[in-house]
Amino acid sequence: MRLLTEATEWSDETAEPMLEQGSDSMVMQPLSEWVPESGNGLALEVDDEPTSQFCQAPLITINFPVFTDGRGLSLAVLLRTRYDFTGELRAVGDVHQDLLHYMRRCGFDSYVLPEHRQLPAADNRQPFSPYTDYYQASVIQPEPAFRRVPRGA
Repeated sequence: MRLLTEATEWSDETAEPMLEQGSDSMVMQPLSEWVPESGNGLALEVDDEPTSQFCQAPLITINFPVFTDGRGLSLAVLLRTRYDFTGELRAVGDVHQDLLHYMRRCGFDSYVLPEHRQLPAADNRQPFSPYTDYYQASVIQPEPAFRRVPRGA
């Protein structure tokens, strides 16, 4: 998971939102305007219903409208498990550092923190690994602990 500090910008030429990715940028389109064969990124809201066509997008952003709305986490899990989405999955919107480790476990590759919520320098190390292991299965660790840990006879 990468910390991306660049905010969403609008391109004057295309009037589409652009997300910075190093030296190149990708046009992000909302579901209502997205064409699967276009090669453009897909900007989803938490109430968009996922389909297998989403797998054609090289990048999907999921907008978290408020910090307390967990539907984006469920949408990410569905995209990764049910639809086998292998592209980049990015959290945008009201992303909070307290949720970064959950976002990673749900399948997010990257995130954009709002400008007013930048990580303190001390937390920039690994903000999404507060624990060494988890009991539950997840997108990044599909086996629960009781199946991973060998038991004595």
